[in-house]
Amino acid sequence: MTQETGGFAALDLNPNIVAAVLATGYEEPSAIQHQSIPIILAGHDMIGQAQTGTGKTAAFALPILNKIDVSKREPQALILAPTRELALQVATAFETYAKQMPGVNVVAVYGGAPMGPQLRAIRNGAQIVVATPGRLCDHLRRDEKVLSTVQYLVLDEADEMLKLGFMDDLEVIFDAIPATRQTVLFSATLPASIRAIAERHLREPKHVKIQSKTQTVTAIEQAHLMVHADQKIPAVLRLLEVEEFDALIAFVRTKQATLDLAAALEAKGYKAAALNGDIAQNQRERVIDSLKDGRLDIVVATDVAARGLDVPRITHVFNVDMPYDPESYVHRIGRTGRAGRDGRALLLVTPRERRMLQVIERVTGQKVAEARLPNPQAVLDARIKKLTKSLAPLVAESEASHGELFDRLTADLGCSARALASALLRKATNGQALDLASVEREQPLVPTHTPRERSTGERTERGERSDRGDRERRAPMPLAEGRVRCRTALGARDGIAAKNLLGAILNEGGLARDAIGRIQVRDSFSLIELPEDGLERLLTKLKDTRVAGKQLKLRRYRED
Repeated sequence: MTQETGGFAALDLNPNIVAAVLATGYEEPSAIQHQSIPIILAGHDMIGQAQTGTGKTAAFALPILNKIDVSKREPQALILAPTRELALQVATAFETYAKQMPGVNVVAVYGGAPMGPQLRAIRNGAQIVVATPGRLCDHLRRDEKVLSTVQYLVLDEADEMLKLGFMDDLEVIFDAIPATRQTVLFSATLPASIRAIAERHLREPKHVKIQSKTQTVTAIEQAHLMVHADQKIPAVLRLLEVEEFDALIAFVRTKQATLDLAAALEAKGYKAAALNGDIAQNQRERVIDSLKDGRLDIVVATDVAARGLDVPRITHVFNVDMPYDPESYVHRIGRTGRAGRDGRALLLVTPRERRMLQVIERVTGQKVAEARLPNPQAVLDARIKKLTKSLAPLVAESEASHGELFDRLTADLGCSARALASALLRKATNGQALDLASVEREQPLVPTHTPRERSTGERTERGERSDRGDRERRAPMPLAEGRVRCRTALGARDGIAAKNLLGAILNEGGLARDAIGRIQVRDSFSLIELPEDGLERLLTKLKDTRVAGKQLKLRRYRED
């Protein structure tokens, strides 16, 4: 077991935490983890200077989990993040690393979601609170003692929090938690404002600085596609119709996902196998040997199972599930493009994973090009091309060897040569659709639009026009009687959806759902229909409301 745990076992972490880390595919701590974990475990305050993508979440999550007293049902650790997306990402990481620690509860606290359930989760004993500063201050206004038991504070991406204007909120939070706490601050840069915070609120902090290395994978053609999480398998099956590959490795996060995808591929006739941590070593070797010699064409693997996998004939890597960090991404796609050969890597991205895509691009120093799923015509063309290729070597010799049989069959069946050839083709292709109408009926509807496509004028997942100029100029819809239209400077480019605005107004304004009319989210602003009666009182109640970490700042909209 010591050999398997590698460097994490040497960091004096709870064995259950180490086991959970290994299950995610990590074997050795990154530089920031190797330096930070012992400092945090020892109880020192710390300033960590590291870019996103260096593994810093685990650098503070693992030692904090190690320190948590599971028997105490009260907030013990507070992690502050600048955005809703990062807060959710960090909370998910804590839950992942705590999978083998029964009794650990994590709550994510952010704007745009109901306040009641968040506050109840804190009061009911969530030991770890991951929050955006604005929403956390909203809770403190309701219950100033809610954080009185916090022993560990982490400021993640502190420089981004200051850029978003959270300085005042941070001071409120510092005052609301015990002065005896241990404080850890992570920031990509250390401007004067961050140093001032450290001087006021950290006690003799240790300093850790990690220089992020730009990684390049120039020999590999990279592309990403946007899909919903529940449509990944249909998307993979469609891509395989048109991608000309020799051998392929598909990466997923869980053991069950390797089995599910491998079974779906086998059902479609592909020579595929799963490779995960439950596979015995001798079976693993057989799978790799089969991939090398052509008995297998596709392996579906988790990160830990694919360590050291080196098969020169792999031409494609499919990242079916997003890797946990850029280093894992580089490692994955490095399974192709070996020995000077070209390779192709495709990454499936769900809407919530856009931020990690940006991190990957920044760390690798390369853009991951946008791609679209092949349309039915492309699928049909690919099928016919493959059929033509398979029949070409048979045509020359088949007339001589099977010509008389063909004539006899047409006579016995009383059909034309065309009808017999069509029947034989249908049998040979196992009834696969080979006309456009049939292919269109079988194609799943998988959205592929990303924020980068807003100049195309096509529809986004929300059903809105994505051409910015068209959206900005579009006239507002007619107003219902008794309502007025209000405007906020928050829009789609701020990561805002209609449900975020609705939730914030319902929670903070105390309105019934039917009191709020249409909500139109545009690129740089949003329009919301509110009741005219009592509007000024409502706007006063909402003046400090934040959505996605930013102030709502609703104003009556003048349409003249």
